[in-house]
Amino acid sequence: MLASLSPRRLAARATGHALTLFARFIAAPRADWQGVEPEDRQRVYFANHVSNGDMPMIWTVLPAALRRKTRPVAAADYWLKTPLRAFVGPEVFNCVLVDRERKNPDDDPMARILAALDEGASLIIFPEGNRNMTEDLLLPFRAGLYNMSKARPDVDLVPTWVANLNEIMPKGEVIPLPLMCTVTFGAPIRVEEGESKDAFLARARNALGNLAPEELQRETGWQPA
Repeated sequence: MLASLSPRRLAARATGHALTLFARFIAAPRADWQGVEPEDRQRVYFANHVSNGDMPMIWTVLPAALRRKTRPVAAADYWLKTPLRAFVGPEVFNCVLVDRERKNPDDDPMARILAALDEGASLIIFPEGNRNMTEDLLLPFRAGLYNMSKARPDVDLVPTWVANLNEIMPKGEVIPLPLMCTVTFGAPIRVEEGESKDAFLARARNALGNLAPEELQRETGWQPA
Protein backbone atom coordinates (compact mmCIF):
# COMPACT_ATOMS: atom_id res chain seq x y z
CA MET A 1 0.00 0.00 0.00
CA LEU A 2 2.81 2.41 0.87
CA ALA A 3 4.41 1.73 -2.52
CA SER A 4 1.33 3.22 -4.22
CA LEU A 5 1.65 6.54 -2.37
CA SER A 6 3.32 9.54 -3.96
CA PRO A 7 6.55 10.85 -2.43
CA ARG A 8 4.59 13.86 -1.10
CA ARG A 9 2.06 11.62 0.64
CA LEU A 10 4.82 9.45 2.06
CA ALA A 11 6.52 12.59 3.39
CA ALA A 12 3.22 13.76 4.90
CA ARG A 13 2.73 10.43 6.69
CA ALA A 14 6.26 10.45 8.02
CA THR A 15 5.87 14.04 9.20
CA GLY A 16 2.57 13.23 10.91
CA HIS A 17 4.17 10.33 12.73
CA ALA A 18 7.07 12.53 13.81
CA LEU A 19 4.72 15.28 15.05
CA THR A 20 2.75 12.73 17.06
CA LEU A 21 5.92 11.44 18.73
CA PHE A 22 7.11 15.00 19.40
CA ALA A 23 3.78 15.99 20.97
CA ARG A 24 3.83 12.92 23.18
CA PHE A 25 7.36 13.71 24.29
CA ILE A 26 6.70 17.39 25.04
CA ALA A 27 3.21 17.29 26.54
CA ALA A 28 2.53 13.63 27.38
CA PRO A 29 -1.05 14.17 26.15
CA ARG A 30 -3.69 11.77 27.36
CA ALA A 31 -7.31 11.33 26.39
CA ASP A 32 -10.06 11.26 29.02
CA TRP A 33 -13.25 9.90 27.45
CA GLN A 34 -16.21 10.98 29.62
CA GLY A 35 -19.69 10.00 28.46
CA VAL A 36 -18.39 8.91 25.06
CA GLU A 37 -16.16 6.15 23.74
CA PRO A 38 -13.45 6.37 21.04
CA GLU A 39 -15.64 4.60 18.52
CA ASP A 40 -15.10 4.53 14.77
CA ARG A 41 -18.00 6.82 13.87
CA GLN A 42 -18.36 10.24 12.32
CA ARG A 43 -18.16 13.10 14.79
CA VAL A 44 -17.43 16.79 15.13
CA TYR A 45 -15.09 17.50 18.04
CA PHE A 46 -15.66 21.11 19.16
CA ALA A 47 -13.00 22.49 21.48
CA ASN A 48 -11.74 25.47 23.45
CA HIS A 49 -8.99 27.50 21.81
CA VAL A 50 -6.14 29.14 23.73
CA SER A 51 -3.05 27.95 21.86
CA ASN A 52 -1.74 26.99 18.43
CA GLY A 53 -1.11 23.59 19.99
CA ASP A 54 -4.81 22.85 20.61
CA MET A 55 -5.50 21.19 17.29
CA PRO A 56 -2.35 19.02 17.16
CA MET A 57 -3.01 17.77 20.70
CA ILE A 58 -6.57 16.69 19.91
CA TRP A 59 -5.37 15.05 16.70
CA THR A 60 -2.54 13.30 18.55
CA VAL A 61 -4.64 11.68 21.29
CA LEU A 62 -7.19 10.20 18.90
CA PRO A 63 -6.65 6.51 18.16
CA ALA A 64 -4.84 6.04 14.85
CA ALA A 65 -7.94 4.71 13.07
CA LEU A 66 -9.93 7.80 14.09
CA ARG A 67 -7.06 10.20 13.44
CA ARG A 68 -6.85 9.13 9.79
CA LYS A 69 -10.51 10.07 9.30
CA THR A 70 -10.48 13.33 11.27
CA ARG A 71 -9.87 16.68 9.58
CA PRO A 72 -9.32 19.92 11.52
CA VAL A 73 -11.16 23.01 10.27
CA ALA A 74 -8.53 25.73 10.12
CA ALA A 75 -7.85 29.22 8.80
CA ALA A 76 -6.40 29.33 5.29
CA ASP A 77 -4.59 32.62 5.97
CA TYR A 78 -2.61 30.94 8.78
CA TRP A 79 -1.84 27.58 7.18
CA LEU A 80 -0.98 28.96 3.74
CA LYS A 81 1.26 31.75 5.04
CA THR A 82 4.56 29.86 4.57
CA PRO A 83 5.60 26.86 2.45
CA LEU A 84 6.12 24.75 5.58
CA ARG A 85 2.65 25.49 6.94
CA ALA A 86 1.20 24.95 3.47
CA PHE A 87 2.63 21.43 3.60
CA VAL A 88 1.78 20.60 7.22
CA GLY A 89 -1.79 21.96 7.25
CA PRO A 90 -3.24 20.53 4.02
CA GLU A 91 -0.98 17.48 3.65
CA VAL A 92 -0.17 16.26 7.18
CA PHE A 93 -3.31 17.27 9.08
CA ASN A 94 -5.53 17.22 5.96
CA CYS A 95 -7.15 20.45 7.18
CA VAL A 96 -10.38 21.82 5.79
CA LEU A 97 -9.08 25.30 5.04
CA VAL A 98 -11.59 28.16 5.26
CA ASP A 99 -11.19 31.82 4.39
CA ARG A 100 -11.96 33.81 7.54
CA GLU A 101 -11.81 37.10 5.65
CA ARG A 102 -14.21 36.01 2.87
CA LYS A 103 -12.12 37.73 0.20
CA ASN A 104 -14.11 35.79 -2.36
CA PRO A 105 -17.83 36.19 -1.56
CA ASP A 106 -18.59 33.01 -3.52
CA ASP A 107 -16.28 30.92 -1.33
CA ASP A 108 -18.62 29.73 1.42
CA PRO A 109 -16.72 28.26 4.42
CA MET A 110 -19.75 26.23 5.52
CA ALA A 111 -19.96 24.63 2.08
CA ARG A 112 -16.39 23.35 2.49
CA ILE A 113 -17.17 22.01 5.96
CA LEU A 114 -20.34 20.23 4.86
CA ALA A 115 -18.54 18.77 1.84
CA ALA A 116 -15.95 17.24 4.18
CA LEU A 117 -18.73 15.75 6.31
CA ASP A 118 -20.45 14.38 3.22
CA GLU A 119 -17.20 12.67 2.29
CA GLY A 120 -17.34 10.82 5.62
CA ALA A 121 -14.73 12.81 7.55
CA SER A 122 -14.92 13.68 11.22
CA LEU A 123 -13.92 17.25 12.08
CA ILE A 124 -12.14 19.28 14.75
CA ILE A 125 -13.49 22.82 15.12
CA PHE A 126 -13.11 25.78 17.48
CA PRO A 127 -16.53 27.45 17.85
CA GLU A 128 -15.11 30.52 19.61
CA GLY A 129 -13.55 31.46 16.26
CA ASN A 130 -10.38 33.03 17.64
CA ARG A 131 -7.91 32.17 20.38
CA ASN A 132 -9.27 33.12 23.78
CA MET A 133 -6.84 35.64 25.28
CA THR A 134 -9.32 36.97 27.86
CA GLU A 135 -9.89 36.11 31.54
CA ASP A 136 -13.14 34.33 30.65
CA LEU A 137 -13.27 30.55 30.45
CA LEU A 138 -14.82 30.66 26.97
CA LEU A 139 -15.68 33.29 24.39
CA PRO A 140 -19.21 33.35 22.94
CA PHE A 141 -19.75 30.66 20.32
CA ARG A 142 -20.23 31.60 16.69
CA ALA A 143 -23.16 30.27 14.69
CA GLY A 144 -21.20 27.74 12.62
CA LEU A 145 -21.67 24.86 15.06
CA TYR A 146 -25.44 25.37 15.00
CA ASN A 147 -25.58 25.68 11.21
CA MET A 148 -23.48 22.54 10.85
CA SER A 149 -25.73 20.48 13.11
CA LYS A 150 -28.90 21.76 11.46
CA ALA A 151 -27.54 20.82 8.04
CA ARG A 152 -26.22 17.40 9.12
CA PRO A 153 -28.37 16.44 12.15
CA ASP A 154 -27.15 12.83 12.30
CA VAL A 155 -23.57 13.81 13.15
CA ASP A 156 -22.68 13.82 16.85
CA LEU A 157 -21.04 16.95 18.26
CA VAL A 158 -18.51 16.04 20.96
CA PRO A 159 -17.36 18.75 23.42
CA THR A 160 -13.58 18.51 23.76
CA TRP A 161 -11.64 20.35 26.46
CA VAL A 162 -7.89 20.83 26.02
CA ALA A 163 -6.20 21.55 29.37
CA ASN A 164 -2.79 23.17 29.97
CA LEU A 165 -2.00 24.10 26.36
CA ASN A 166 -1.74 27.82 27.15
CA GLU A 167 1.13 26.97 29.49
CA ILE A 168 2.75 24.59 27.00
CA MET A 169 2.71 27.09 24.13
CA PRO A 170 2.12 30.61 25.53
CA LYS A 171 1.48 33.33 22.99
CA GLY A 172 4.69 34.49 21.37
CA GLU A 173 6.69 31.39 22.30
CA VAL A 174 8.26 29.22 19.62
CA ILE A 175 9.56 26.27 21.65
CA PRO A 176 6.91 24.35 23.64
CA LEU A 177 7.39 24.03 27.38
CA PRO A 178 7.16 20.47 28.77
CA LEU A 179 3.88 20.01 30.63
CA MET A 180 1.28 17.27 30.81
CA CYS A 181 -1.81 17.89 28.67
CA THR A 182 -5.23 16.30 29.07
CA VAL A 183 -7.85 16.24 26.33
CA THR A 184 -11.29 15.50 27.77
CA PHE A 185 -14.09 14.30 25.50
CA GLY A 186 -17.64 14.78 26.79
CA ALA A 187 -21.06 13.37 25.95
CA PRO A 188 -22.22 14.10 22.39
CA ILE A 189 -24.94 16.65 21.69
CA ARG A 190 -27.10 17.58 18.70
CA VAL A 191 -29.53 20.37 17.89
CA GLU A 192 -32.89 19.36 19.32
CA GLU A 193 -36.14 19.71 17.41
CA GLY A 194 -37.41 23.27 17.69
CA GLU A 195 -34.30 24.46 19.52
CA SER A 196 -33.28 28.02 18.68
CA LYS A 197 -29.79 28.99 17.63
CA ASP A 198 -29.12 30.96 20.81
CA ALA A 199 -30.43 28.18 23.06
CA PHE A 200 -28.32 25.56 21.31
CA LEU A 201 -25.13 27.63 21.36
CA ALA A 202 -25.62 28.29 25.08
CA ARG A 203 -26.11 24.56 25.69
CA ALA A 204 -23.05 23.66 23.62
CA ARG A 205 -20.94 26.26 25.42
CA ASN A 206 -22.11 24.88 28.77
CA ALA A 207 -21.27 21.32 27.70
CA LEU A 208 -17.74 22.38 26.84
CA GLY A 209 -17.13 24.69 29.80
CA ASN A 210 -18.33 22.06 32.26
CA LEU A 211 -15.44 19.82 31.16
CA ALA A 212 -12.84 22.36 32.27
CA PRO A 213 -10.85 21.60 35.45
CA GLU A 214 -12.70 22.79 38.54
CA GLU A 215 -9.80 25.02 39.57
CA LEU A 216 -9.94 26.83 36.24
CA GLN A 217 -13.70 27.18 36.52
CA ARG A 218 -13.27 28.86 39.90
CA GLU A 219 -10.47 31.12 38.68
CA THR A 220 -12.53 32.37 35.76
CA GLY A 221 -15.84 32.55 37.65
CA TRP A 222 -17.46 30.10 35.25
CA GLN A 223 -21.23 30.13 35.41
CA PRO A 224 -23.19 28.02 32.92
CA ALA A 225 -25.69 30.13 30.99
